[in-house]
Amino acid sequence: MHHLVRTIPIPPSPFHLRRTRACFVCRSQSRFLQSEKKEQLEPELMPNARRRKHDPLWEGDGSSLGVDLGNVRTGLAVGTSLGFSRPLTVLRMKGRELEARLVEIAEEEDADELIVGLPTSNIGAETPQSYKVRGFVRGLAVRAADKGLRVYLQDEHGTSKDALDYMIDIGVKKSARRVQSDAYSAVILLERYFQMRGYHVELVLPNQPELRKKVRAGVQSHPSLDDRLWKDDGKSEGNIFDLF
Repeated sequence: MHHLVRTIPIPPSPFHLRRTRACFVCRSQSRFLQSEKKEQLEPELMPNARRRKHDPLWEGDGSSLGVDLGNVRTGLAVGTSLGFSRPLTVLRMKGRELEARLVEIAEEEDADELIVGLPTSNIGAETPQSYKVRGFVRGLAVRAADKGLRVYLQDEHGTSKDALDYMIDIGVKKSARRVQSDAYSAVILLERYFQMRGYHVELVLPNQPELRKKVRAGVQSHPSLDDRLWKDDGKSEGNIFDLF
């Protein structure tokens, strides 16, 4: 499908819509703020949101691909370190096929990092689903590293409920919410990541030294932000808004 990004309606930021629901931001952040650990990372391994905070003159502008993994569907969203996020698409595939497609989409969207949601319990503990996600992400990190892409895990607790509230706020029809919810959960995941400035994410690196070297080298070049917003490369899965 050929889609010009400029023709796609972009919803307002969920964090702007939540001014009348302060508990939304509190629910997303309070579980992290009490035990904030600002681990030290080399600049080339820092997530984009954190790197921009540390170096306002940093010229990197790679996108961030948000990934909400599910047993059947995987929702995707894309955003920049300037905090602009939008739902992208929903994939229905698993295993290595999904790994390969995620890396392809990251390249198509000029992303240099993937932010993958990690399920946790109400008290922040990991669950059996957390272990499944970690198992998948280990393989994804190997495939992504070969392309110079970084992979991070971000706590996704509560994103499904927040995504539902967000869809209601922006007027997504009830009949469309079930299919679109995974992509909007990925939007909320990215918004949380940007709001927290990239802290509380977990970098996942492959064991192979040669692949780690590729991750440190990163994606070699990116088009400008303006070029990415107006591109039409004909490779997109199609935006979530085109499903209905």
